[in-house]
Amino acid sequence: MRKLENSELDRKSIEDFKKSDKTPLIIVLDDIRSLHNIGSVFRTSDAFLVEKIILCGITATPPNKEIHKTALGATETVAWEHHENVLEVIENLKKKNVITMAIEQVESSVFLQDFKVEKNQKYALVFGNEVYGVAQEAVAICDGCIEIPQLGTKHSLNIAVSAGIVVWDLFQKLNWPNTI
Repeated sequence: MRKLENSELDRKSIEDFKKSDKTPLIIVLDDIRSLHNIGSVFRTSDAFLVEKIILCGITATPPNKEIHKTALGATETVAWEHHENVLEVIENLKKKNVITMAIEQVESSVFLQDFKVEKNQKYALVFGNEVYGVAQEAVAICDGCIEIPQLGTKHSLNIAVSAGIVVWDLFQKLNWPNTI
């Protein structure tokens, strides 16, 4: 077994990425403090052809040297926008028939492994602040909540890790693209 060289990986150009069919996922980051976490979410979003990232509240925006450290150029490929109010973002997404799901531990949440996706449906995944999670007001207006099961002594995961887990799970459930 031989490790592949970067030149053998057949990566898309920025132009090809922008023209590609996207995975019907929108990532909403609300009040994320860590610039490295933001950059990591951009990089994960690039890897799985996520449609867009919406940055809300105090979440920093590109261009930013600290975001770039972990994004490694993904801020140039993944579409993004910034809005002050996450509640308005969620309401606007719902008006466009996007299913909004907070990633949070709440009453009546659905464990990630049990969450069923509808093919040809667009989803928005709402991730909250590293300390406080998704704001209760945002949870209340989302269509539902997905919880990542955790069995250890800690009851939270880093935001970038959570995004990676959930995006991968929904990516493969949506079977997008049908052939990899």
